[in-house]
Amino acid sequence: MSDELFFWQHEREESEASAAESLRANDRANAVGVGERDADRTGCRESVSGENSAEDRESGMLEFDSAIDPGLRDRLQLCLLPGLGPRGLTMLLEEFGTAGRVLAAEKSALERVVGIGPKLAHVIRTASDHIDVDSVVRWCRENHVGVLQPGASGYPPAIADLEDAPPILFSRGQAVEADRFAVAIVGTRHATPYGLQQARRLARDLAAASVTIVSGLARGVDTAAHRAALEVGGRTVAFLGGGLGQMYPPENKALADEIATSGAVISEYAPMAKPRGGMFPQRNRLIAAAGLATLVIEAPERSGSLITARLASELGRGVGALPGPVNSRASQGCHRLIRDGGTLVTNADDVLELLGPIGQPITQCVESEANRNDREVRHGREVTLNDVERAVLDRISPTGTSLDEVTVECELSAARVSAVVSVLEMKRLIRRLSSQYVARV
Repeated sequence: MSDELFFWQHEREESEASAAESLRANDRANAVGVGERDADRTGCRESVSGENSAEDRESGMLEFDSAIDPGLRDRLQLCLLPGLGPRGLTMLLEEFGTAGRVLAAEKSALERVVGIGPKLAHVIRTASDHIDVDSVVRWCRENHVGVLQPGASGYPPAIADLEDAPPILFSRGQAVEADRFAVAIVGTRHATPYGLQQARRLARDLAAASVTIVSGLARGVDTAAHRAALEVGGRTVAFLGGGLGQMYPPENKALADEIATSGAVISEYAPMAKPRGGMFPQRNRLIAAAGLATLVIEAPERSGSLITARLASELGRGVGALPGPVNSRASQGCHRLIRDGGTLVTNADDVLELLGPIGQPITQCVESEANRNDREVRHGREVTLNDVERAVLDRISPTGTSLDEVTVECELSAARVSAVVSVLEMKRLIRRLSSQYVARV
């Protein structure tokens, strides 16, 4: 049984009456807020397109004090109404323009919007009965939680590109530009010692190469991957299947605190939303979108990790799987994934190969004993280059460069440049135009 299905089945054991009462309580408690971070946490900011000052709209950010902008209040109240998902919200905003106009619309006008029936229209008309914005604003401030929406600083661009991108994200810590260069590592909650060891090894090697590790903060493989990234001083981002105020599993609360100091812990759910089975597959789309590639380490035949792999493939991301013992139940899903076209992965270089060409170059900060430099990464394989190989590659343009020019600019011998060019060619980072000209791929 898959990990998500197991959790879902466990939740269904509660009585319907108890579940309904819990949902009503959550609806009243779940509200949206913006946490004011300390100065060294960069502050808590939000953008509200079309509802802020011109300066706010230009910067895409809004910083809050004790007062809450009415337009933001409306948007937050609308975003977390029960039963209203990202697609429905998009349709409403396209129809009415702003959240305030949606909340003020007549029931008959709401029902004319595709996907909005009488029941949901009634929920929107009685929004104040479901969402208490002030209580969650207060919670977010006390817990240094920020609220982001597409276009705001800190909202992952890869998530914003989703057709059903969350209209808001709650975040502890902050996503940065370098997090675009990320790999998602997922796997079973019931990992074997072999799976945990391999997850740590691969995550540690990738994080040491300045790759951000993305996962779901679940038990087993997820936890091992997050911890390994932190151990080498790397960045890691966790997406939750519940609210930030209902940490699941509870034993990972300290790990979440640590991740927030050098990465981000993100949820699309209201802070006090309890995790339920259906939330985990929905969360998986964020993990798949945030990574340039997804690596599955130990997954049984019906694992939620395979859902993440499928979503990643549909998004055009690379998908790889680590093989395990042929008789290991925990690796059957990985073996099926490899059989069906997934890439067999055994080391970090294999994972970097999965990243392939990067459509929009990513600026990566590289620190050495001598200095700190920013460099553009256009292909995952570039991370494996040494300093000399990198210097030669940086001097080769996509339109073509002569080897003599590279030799002069790099201050290397012609023989050394020729040898490095051969290596870059084998790694498929450059191509020969002639005997004396090469071009960057």
